Amino acid sequence: MTTEELIAARRAEPWRKALRESMKNKERTEIPRVRMNELEPEYRSHSRLEEVNLGLTEEQARREAQRCLDCPNPTCMRGCPVGIHIPTFIKNIERGEILEAAKVLKETSALPAVCGRVCPQEKQCESQCIHLKMGKEAVAIGYLERFAADYERESGHVSVPEIAEKNGIKVAVVGSGPAGLSFAGDMAKRGYDVTVFEALHEIGGVLKYGIPEFRLPNKIVDVEIDGLRKMGVRFEKDCIVGKTLSYDDLHTAGFKGIFVASGAGLPNFMNIPGENLVGVMSSNEYLTRVNLMDAANPASDTPVRKGKHVAVIGGGNTAMDSVRTARRLGAERAMIVYRRSEEEMPARAEEVKHAKEEGVEFLTLHNPIEYIGDERGRVKRMRLQKMALGEPDASGRRRPVPIEGAIETVDVDEVIVSVGVSPNPLIPHAFQGLEISKKGTIVVDGDSMRSTLDDVYAGGDIVRGGATVILAMGDGRRAAASMDVSLRKA
Repeated sequence: MTTEELIAARRAEPWRKALRESMKNKERTEIPRVRMNELEPEYRSHSRLEEVNLGLTEEQARREAQRCLDCPNPTCMRGCPVGIHIPTFIKNIERGEILEAAKVLKETSALPAVCGRVCPQEKQCESQCIHLKMGKEAVAIGYLERFAADYERESGHVSVPEIAEKNGIKVAVVGSGPAGLSFAGDMAKRGYDVTVFEALHEIGGVLKYGIPEFRLPNKIVDVEIDGLRKMGVRFEKDCIVGKTLSYDDLHTAGFKGIFVASGAGLPNFMNIPGENLVGVMSSNEYLTRVNLMDAANPASDTPVRKGKHVAVIGGGNTAMDSVRTARRLGAERAMIVYRRSEEEMPARAEEVKHAKEEGVEFLTLHNPIEYIGDERGRVKRMRLQKMALGEPDASGRRRPVPIEGAIETVDVDEVIVSVGVSPNPLIPHAFQGLEISKKGTIVVDGDSMRSTLDDVYAGGDIVRGGATVILAMGDGRRAAASMDVSLRKA
């Protein structure tokens, strides 16, 4: 059944007609958008493990679901990289069938509780909502997704998607981040024998090491992963494909297809004086040590420096995660240093809002040009060049240009650099025959996600160089559909 046929069939369901007739569209559009329940800012800024967003009550969720107009042509679905049937899951919430809503989510998404928390819905599905064309706020699709997934988990009645009969074909997944997990889930549904190889000691990739628990609790990720285990997916930890196992080893073990989702864990720096001083580190190192290695614990084998005057360089979500983590670890002054204005900042508006509420300072239109150390080689100050916005660059954002002679010095005792990442180079170098771009990403066909090696597909940051969770998951779904077709022909 095509997507269009599925939409038509679901719209014809009798209960959907009854819901549409229960309230006029004008009444639905007059309902104000729900607001997320949150922890109080002063409290949460000292609580590293408690989630900031508390979720919706059932009453709030059902009221918000009434705002959905159940459009004949649901444009919101065009904005969803994994193809969730958004109107159906929302309408199930409206009629109180929350477990049915969760089942609809799981038809296409391996990680609904994760996506409901960290995906930029305002730039994806919600940006296509018909309410926006009427001058209204979009339906809170992300909040509702989180609600349905959380409701199912808390009910104790967690469903497992329908699994096709096992076909005996083995496929390997390199990396257990969102792209790898999405691919694994789709291939398991199709009856394949799926094994995920993870280099670290925890399953989840960037979901575990890159996103703090106050935004995405580990227990939420673990429940999603356990759901994949129930579908038959196997996980191998502490296994570095390209080192522990080679490309030939995977073939010898009988794997007929390989999906590479090894991410982009190589941090970028700015190559300015003082970056080698003690107290200057990448956001990758900082967040990995805090999130995955318990570095905030003084008894940890790898304790992290807890600065009192902390500057985070960058304006993306990872920068926000880093600066908000620093605040929770005791920073008296926590600063975002960003070379453009706030309007150009790529971080989600919600993350910027939360950071400000938690006491983070924003030094926009500033760019570091030097870090200065003390006699022991520890960072103590940074020199910042003031910037102005010029003409738009290739990204469409106005290019920052320095203001001649406008330099200021700021005291710091810790600097966290969050100016982007590069792809993990291990797989590209270990798999002979892969075409690699100048940026070190694996070159794939954009539709199939197939590489220049017939049995190797790739997606997520190893292809994009840096992307959102949901875009990585979309890559995994496309690769699974394409590999399935190829293997069935073989």
